[in-house]
Amino acid sequence: MPRICGSIAIVAFAACGLVACGSGKQGGVPAQGGVPEVGIVTIQPQQAVLTAELPGRTLPYEVSDVRPQVNGILKKRLFTEGSIVQAGQPLYQIDDTLYQAAYSSAKAQLANAKAALTTAKLKADRYVSLREQKSISQQDYDDAQAALQQALANVEQQQANVETARITLGYTRIAAPITGKIGRSYLTQGALVEANQDQVLATIQTLDPIYVDMNQSSSELLALRRAVAHDANTAPTTANVTLTLDDGTAYPQQGTLQFQEVSVDTTTATVTLRAQFPNPDGVLLPGMFVRARIIEGIEPNALLVPQRGVSRDERGNATALIVDGDGVVQIRKLTVAQTVGTNWLVKHGIDPGDRVIVEGLQYARAGQKANAVAFVARDDKAAPVAATPAEGSK
Repeated sequence: MPRICGSIAIVAFAACGLVACGSGKQGGVPAQGGVPEVGIVTIQPQQAVLTAELPGRTLPYEVSDVRPQVNGILKKRLFTEGSIVQAGQPLYQIDDTLYQAAYSSAKAQLANAKAALTTAKLKADRYVSLREQKSISQQDYDDAQAALQQALANVEQQQANVETARITLGYTRIAAPITGKIGRSYLTQGALVEANQDQVLATIQTLDPIYVDMNQSSSELLALRRAVAHDANTAPTTANVTLTLDDGTAYPQQGTLQFQEVSVDTTTATVTLRAQFPNPDGVLLPGMFVRARIIEGIEPNALLVPQRGVSRDERGNATALIVDGDGVVQIRKLTVAQTVGTNWLVKHGIDPGDRVIVEGLQYARAGQKANAVAFVARDDKAAPVAATPAEGSK
């Protein structure tokens, strides 16, 4: 009998120790009357930046494949692979011996035509006076005038031939069609090239500015248009866009989204949005995957509820528990629009001044009382937020 009494005393002592340890913890059940203590956040209207985050891929602003326009042997490459070239800058030199000879021949034929024109003109002028003196027949006079017109036409034709030969000769020096970054050369000195061949010599891409293409459903696009239209600080045809790179760092330059450049995919009912970004340092390269965040607008009186205070019922509806003025827990069904940071933007179900439970939800029951205390994030949870010296690199 003494042994049984001793065991009961030990169990009772352990139970008292557990109650004492749990009573001082936020979200626990205090010993006084069994009323749970819950951490609450008082909801007040505040300004919120509304954004939409979409996957995107970078594309060059301009692309040009360099191809020869005449046949010949490549004699020289006149650029450094991977460098920035300017429009009109020489890139390749094709052997121009035959084209130089054709140009010289065309000029000689033009000189011959001009000499023939001089003879024809002198003869025609002389026949005018002879005709007035009735020293020649009308037929001879007409023949002289016709010969003059033929000589004039021949000069014009030879001038065109000279211009054609000059242009063709110029094609032996292949120039950059656009300004941009040129890649590697696919052919080397000594290679035989042909006019308009399939094999490109090199590719030039304009990377400043640069495009970012994003996919979005057509319904979300309509919502984005409405949001931007209500923002007085944003032009009705553009929206501001920021980028997060694949390694998680933030791209320092801000871009603009152009709604005029929207195309619809008829098979998926999605649209491709195109944003333009400055890229002065060449950080963005074609083909990179990024996360684009579109700043839709500003909500001046947003009701933001922490995500930790919102749960879902069996039907998937968003709900929250609040503590009313009498200290009684009430359940609210919410209509949420989107996330804003770590919060939900609530459209219906929450009023300014409502006290939403964010800690101790496991102890709170609708219709029962709760001891509401202001929620304060613990130091171990707040530390990562405070330590943000590289915020711009997130």
